[in-house]
Amino acid sequence: MDPITIGLWTTGGMLFMVFMGMRVAFAAGLAGFFGLVWLRWNGFDYNPAQLGKAVEISVKIAGQVPHSKVSSQALSLIPTFILIGYLAYYAKLTTALFEAAKRWIAWVPGGLAVSTVFATAGFAAVSGASVATAAVFARIAIPEMLKIGYNKQFAAGVVAAGGTLASLIPPSAILVIYAIIVEQDVGKLLLAGFIPGAFSAIIYAAMIIGIALIWKNVGPPVSGFTWKERLVALPPALPIVAVVVIIIFFVYNPFGDAWGTPTEGGAVGAFIVFLMALYRGMRFKELKDALIETAKLTVMIFTIIWGVLIYVRFLGFADLPGAFSDWITSLTVSPMLILVCILLAYAVLGMFMDAIGMLLLTLPVVYPAVMALNGGEFVSAADSTFGMSGPMCAIWFGILVVKMAEFCLITPPIGLNCFVVAGVRDDLSVQDVFKGVTPFFIADAFTIAGLVAFPGIVLWLPSLAG
Repeated sequence: MDPITIGLWTTGGMLFMVFMGMRVAFAAGLAGFFGLVWLRWNGFDYNPAQLGKAVEISVKIAGQVPHSKVSSQALSLIPTFILIGYLAYYAKLTTALFEAAKRWIAWVPGGLAVSTVFATAGFAAVSGASVATAAVFARIAIPEMLKIGYNKQFAAGVVAAGGTLASLIPPSAILVIYAIIVEQDVGKLLLAGFIPGAFSAIIYAAMIIGIALIWKNVGPPVSGFTWKERLVALPPALPIVAVVVIIIFFVYNPFGDAWGTPTEGGAVGAFIVFLMALYRGMRFKELKDALIETAKLTVMIFTIIWGVLIYVRFLGFADLPGAFSDWITSLTVSPMLILVCILLAYAVLGMFMDAIGMLLLTLPVVYPAVMALNGGEFVSAADSTFGMSGPMCAIWFGILVVKMAEFCLITPPIGLNCFVVAGVRDDLSVQDVFKGVTPFFIADAFTIAGLVAFPGIVLWLPSLAG
């Protein structure tokens, strides 16, 4: 049996395990290990006496993969970004941010919902975790919206959808994972997320205003705040701006050399928010809770990475990515149509898998194919299919798939943000939250269409970094 056939059968078995309910990390790890054994034993012509040797070789390969990849310095960004989010919550920066947004924006139709979207976007700029963002604002924003008569399903949908912005707006754990998997510059990818993240928030806000104008009882505006009250609300929220500026200057300094690496920027940002939290009265129990929650989420992400990387190593030996790239480039249809079909496939796959696991499993196969469609890893913009160089195409595609990962956080049946919001609020069922996020599917479709049609939205900032 040829290696590609083995790769297809093993991938089918892994997907079957995932759809039957096995965690992605374990399904991928098992599939990768047994695939390696199968390949090695196939090379020995299925000689029963050589099965033990095939297993021994596979154990060595599988054992080396997790440490060699996870020891990457870039991955240390993930726990620091997550910790920033939890410490910001205990420093009450989230409450201050929501209050400032409410006083400045709530006068528009659907004002509290719009305020929630921009507050989640602001919090996303210091937190790399969508789940944490959704959980925090489910406690802060939903009671405020219900108090003035918002539909509870719509209020829950706003929070669940707003939480997804943390996947795109740096610091973003998913962007870091993408950069490591495809071996691209972490700093440029983080820079690339800012404008698309803001663009996505604006699309959400515009949709909310449109709904509130059509259905008057959905989101009544809130007025009565004086200019003094608005100005007083700004200083408590400014620390978030300070942390964002610091992280940007560590990633890219427009006035000279960057202050350091993104990893160092994440560590400095976490330390500054830690000092703010202490200043604002954080106690040892709250610090302990922040560290434990950070550790839990980090371990979950790293476990997925460990399992999937074993599967990725198997794919390399089976040469499945190369075969898929050759097949994609041999198609006679428009490359842009192929790209759209790939994004639609992510939308369907995201209904059954979590965002991180989905990207880790698919990127080793899909990414080389997209690069091949554009003309290769090192193609120039003039010779490319999509009008951008190989490195720029990698960044553009990264933002597109991360936006699709955001989309998957709110799609049934396993939209994680929806379950988190329902878990925080006893008065909401998961079905209520899924109904509430339905309009945001349309908003996300417009956002993705805009990013595909106008790549400059993604590429302008990273192009400045050289």
